Amino acid sequence: MLKIERSRKISRLKFTIMYSEAKKLHIIEEVLKINNDAALSALENFVKKYRTDEDIKKDSVIREFSGIWSKDEAEEMERIIAESCETIHPDDWK
Repeated sequence: MLKIERSRKISRLKFTIMYSEAKKLHIIEEVLKINNDAALSALENFVKKYRTDEDIKKDSVIREFSGIWSKDEAEEMERIIAESCETIHPDDWK
């Protein structure tokens, strides 16, 4: 009986996580459709207001790496990103 109850709890948790991620993607899709600068500014302020300390900490962890690469290493990384990540396929956004 405990195994079944635990399995149900895990299933509900997985569903909640998947639902939350899908909800975020839906919101992002809707934001991308907005062409009003005032609305975008309001959304930006809203997001800043509700960011958690953990979100801010993640940003600061990334900033810790700022400036530690040599110019050659930075250029190599930019080249790798340009070659692999910056290709936009218009059909992917439909």
